[in-house]
Amino acid sequence: MGEQRIRQIVLDIISLVAPDADLSNVRDEVPLREQLELDSMDFLDIVMELRKRYRIEVPKEDYPKLASLASCVAYLGPQLQGHA
Repeated sequence: MGEQRIRQIVLDIISLVAPDADLSNVRDEVPLREQLELDSMDFLDIVMELRKRYRIEVPKEDYPKLASLASCVAYLGPQLQGHA
């Protein structure tokens, strides 16, 4: 699965969790919580949605690896291999 597709998966989940968030100008390297005013519950909802949709378990110690869009793509890339 390509980086663009993984990026879109993350943005789709964010739009579900935070429907009022403006995703039009999300920058890859800036923490998502800063850009989109996500709180800790929103973040947990994103992690839960990854588990529900893709059966990806994100251990608590790996949460910092999901801080920015670029780090999400890097972290999720290997785990999403094999998903269409």
